[in-house]
Amino acid sequence: MQAQKQHHISPEEYLTGERDGDIRHEYFAGEVFAMAGASREHNQISTNIVRLLGNQLLEKPCSVFASDMKVKIQKRRKYSYPDIVVVCEKEEYEDEHNDVLLNPVVLIEILSGSTEAYDRGDKFSHYQEIPSFTEYILVSQYTFKMERFARQADNSWVYTIYQGEEDILSVETIDCELPLAEVYRKVRFAEQGARRNRLTVRSLPD
Repeated sequence: MQAQKQHHISPEEYLTGERDGDIRHEYFAGEVFAMAGASREHNQISTNIVRLLGNQLLEKPCSVFASDMKVKIQKRRKYSYPDIVVVCEKEEYEDEHNDVLLNPVVLIEILSGSTEAYDRGDKFSHYQEIPSFTEYILVSQYTFKMERFARQADNSWVYTIYQGEEDILSVETIDCELPLAEVYRKVRFAEQGARRNRLTVRSLPD
């Protein structure tokens, strides 16, 4: 998320604006934050993961959604747009529009230079307040690297990292697998790395 603070609004005003507008925003305690556009590689990774999970969930009572499905963290008065969300059994929504999910089980974020600190920090912390949420997966768009956080019975989180093209990440909550070779199929690391370097150079002070 590339945050651009706007004026203070109610949740009802936020949802009306999201449903009528073309630009996505996250909402937190009365403020809205514009979402940055995604790169080609981000979109390719997202498409690959949705395809992989969707095929494995065809005969299971679970659904996978990408980018436009909002998730509400009720304790924080927050609405967020995960890159990918999985929900199982009965889907619970805030209202009849069915576009604000309350009970995700797996959330996936594809990291970028502008969002990585937020995705690892406050966003993950806030997601943890969703009772149904059990697995968090972070995906690099610059190299073969995926990270998995799994909630334990005592509410601690176990961390596992996957960094090889031959690695396979197991999404245990939904009994699915994400082979890194397939997650990163058609992803152009060289172009992403060059773009990242250009952005870093531009951000340095004179």
